[in-house]
Amino acid sequence: MTPQTYYGFSKWFYLGLLAVAIGMVCIFFANNKNKSKLMENGYFVFILGLVGIISEYVDFATVLFVFVLISGFVLLINKIFIRANSTNINTKHYIYYAREFFPLVLLVWILRAFLFEVYQIPSSSMRPDLTVGDFVLVNKFIYGIREPFTNKAIIPIGKINRGDVIVFKDQQVKNRDLIKRVVGTSGDVITYKQKRLTINGIHLNYIPNGQYAYSDTYPAPVGKIDFKNDKYIEDLLGVKHSIITWDEVPSLNVNAVYDFKNKSNCNYVSNDEFSCTVPNGFYFMMGDNRDNSEDSRYWGFVPNDAVLGHAIYVVANLYDIHRFLIKIH
Repeated sequence: MTPQTYYGFSKWFYLGLLAVAIGMVCIFFANNKNKSKLMENGYFVFILGLVGIISEYVDFATVLFVFVLISGFVLLINKIFIRANSTNINTKHYIYYAREFFPLVLLVWILRAFLFEVYQIPSSSMRPDLTVGDFVLVNKFIYGIREPFTNKAIIPIGKINRGDVIVFKDQQVKNRDLIKRVVGTSGDVITYKQKRLTINGIHLNYIPNGQYAYSDTYPAPVGKIDFKNDKYIEDLLGVKHSIITWDEVPSLNVNAVYDFKNKSNCNYVSNDEFSCTVPNGFYFMMGDNRDNSEDSRYWGFVPNDAVLGHAIYVVANLYDIHRFLIKIH
């Protein structure tokens, strides 16, 4: 399988265009009344529209940085050439709102780019511990301070360890982030046979832990599917965590494997057995929901420069109020 090709723009791009147009109309009819509701709402809708348009090409952190540059540039030009007084009621609206937005957007960008970020779990691939709708807090500096655009570590701090649950950039789809568990680091030989892992010749220990049932809804004509999984405690060479498996499907679907970088490091024996040697500077990722996760079995190894951070807490879930401040193991 080759990476999916996308044609045209997403719905968010066109909604962004509409929002920009609506925002500009509101700003025009606000007649330079900076603190009027019409002007405030106009700028709010206008900025949301720009986010939708720019996000078609770059990730959200870059979107924030673009707004930092734009607002900072407006203030700089104002300082050098216009020198408007901040208390002047005749201050141009674009200067007024640039002054309002700049410190806030700069602070949010610094927090997201270097310190912490919150992601929402979109799928069931990390069940049973992470469920659809979970908002997870990600520590972005634990593995080092990274240059925000190339994501290269410029000040190394911590080491990515086997068993860590990490967020990283999707290697197949642009501007999409994934969350999986590290099961293999540089040099590890990973074998997955009949739904059991072997790492560097060591067979992992699995303790039965009951069953786990859940439902997922897929686009037509599939619809709703009820899953009843076997649950185990997997000892990932010192890191114990829960996984689930589903006996009705094989360990993987060889026909669905992508052509990925360093694929020659892997040997796909059958739908129930494969092995891979992890290249230097890469990681092998798997979802804890082993039979409902597209992961390194299919799209290969994750480079260090794609790692965004370590998921540490479930902070909330709008569908389940009991999922609040849960530590991720």
